[in-house]
Amino acid sequence: MRTIALPFVLITLVILALIVYSATFIVTERDQAIQLRFGEIQRVITKPGIYFKLPTNMVDTVQIVDKRLNTLEIDNNVVQVRDSRQYVVDAFAAYRIVDVKAFRESVTGNMAVAETRLRTRLDSALRRVYGTRSFGDALSEERQAMMKEVADFVRPEAANLGIEIVELRIRRTELPNNVLEQTYDRMRSERLAEAAELRAEGTQEAARIRAEADRQATVLQAEARRDADILHGEGDAERNRIFAEAYGADKSFFEFYRSMQAYASSLANGTTMLLKPDSEFFRYFRGPTGSLPELATPAAQAQP
Repeated sequence: MRTIALPFVLITLVILALIVYSATFIVTERDQAIQLRFGEIQRVITKPGIYFKLPTNMVDTVQIVDKRLNTLEIDNNVVQVRDSRQYVVDAFAAYRIVDVKAFRESVTGNMAVAETRLRTRLDSALRRVYGTRSFGDALSEERQAMMKEVADFVRPEAANLGIEIVELRIRRTELPNNVLEQTYDRMRSERLAEAAELRAEGTQEAARIRAEADRQATVLQAEARRDADILHGEGDAERNRIFAEAYGADKSFFEFYRSMQAYASSLANGTTMLLKPDSEFFRYFRGPTGSLPELATPAAQAQP
């Protein structure tokens, strides 16, 4: 009898353990849960702990939902700006599920479906925001405002899914490969045209400066020559005045002084002159008798 009762007790304990196991579930700190009964939401559990349900998955089921941050990336999205030019944009959104009930009711708790809807909304938001901007705005200080507009456009749709957009960033904004070279060529042409214009303006300004400098130099030279002529004339006048005063004071001494100056300038540097002895030029070399003094010959100088 005891041999039969022991297996029965063991089987009973196993069945009870299976019932307890199927009737309990654990919610961790990183999760939240929805308890369903025949597909209807019975309760939403957001706090960690051990919970109980009917011990059968045919009646009560539990869906565990991660409440940690998730990321959604969108790469190589081609958008068009206001002037019909295009950009290739990469963006990402960091989000978390904050309303498990709305998440279950909107997409039956399917994360893939939720991300598909968010991706569609994000793509639409990027096209809308870029479409109202000029070509240069996406690469300027407007970029921060554009990211905020995109996030504001996506958040209502995310809220309908029970999702909170924590952060949204535009990682990359580049030109498509097929227009990148054309854009570089256009920018190069614009820069070359600008450089040519600057060079032309520089050449014109240099010519103007040179012309002004030449005019000023001509004026300065003319004024300098005028002043020099005036000073030279004043000097000549002063010299003539001094000569006139000297001549009037002592005529014979003045003539003698001028003759000495003439001798000094004429006989300088061994100058040879062919003149008659009785020339007027030598009148101050004549003796009392009116004749030139005789020069001593070398033979005479040798005698005692």
